[in-house]
Amino acid sequence: MKSIVVLISGSGSNLQAIIDACAAGFIAGRISAVISNKAGVFGLQRALEADIPTVVLDHKTFPDRQSYDAALLQSIDSFQPDLVVLAGFMRILTPEFVGHYQGRLLNIHPSLLPKYQGLHTHQRALDAGDTQHGCSVHFVTAELDGGPVVLQAKVPIFTGDDATIIAERVHEQEHQIYPLVVRWFCQGRLQQQADKALLDGQILSDHGYADDDDHDNS
Repeated sequence: MKSIVVLISGSGSNLQAIIDACAAGFIAGRISAVISNKAGVFGLQRALEADIPTVVLDHKTFPDRQSYDAALLQSIDSFQPDLVVLAGFMRILTPEFVGHYQGRLLNIHPSLLPKYQGLHTHQRALDAGDTQHGCSVHFVTAELDGGPVVLQAKVPIFTGDDATIIAERVHEQEHQIYPLVVRWFCQGRLQQQADKALLDGQILSDHGYADDDDHDNS
């Protein structure tokens, strides 16, 4: 059973998807801790209801990003994780932090990377007149939302949609693909090699396996 630490900043809907997948035996791992940079968020309640230890490490109590990340790293390592999962953790991480967890740090981003790195992705897709949008699970590197993509899921954008509707559509897909990628990692099937993601020893494309109908998602 792999040890997983999940970092959150908000409601924790992706956290819940991973909690449920672990409880169902879909993921061969256990969440050892949930750490939030904000107190009182609903994701902490989700963790408590699942009997998962929680830590609140408020970034506002630290003088700079480096000192916060150093404290965060120490807190994470106290749980001896095999994998660190960013699930709506709204912090830009220092290169030192990212380097410490290279190859075992995952994030999910609400766009079809490399499009729309950063914030407000749904509105940006609307403003650009896109007909499809989506989400991407990727390994984290020092480049913001720039690490190698593992898996993507696409959703349509229809005439009359607004950013809220698109966000709901994207969230549904996030809750499907994030537990799947965590499953692969805990099975020992997924690795990061430099700027590439490998599944079963094969280099994944920049768009993961989302368009490969022959791929077995078991």
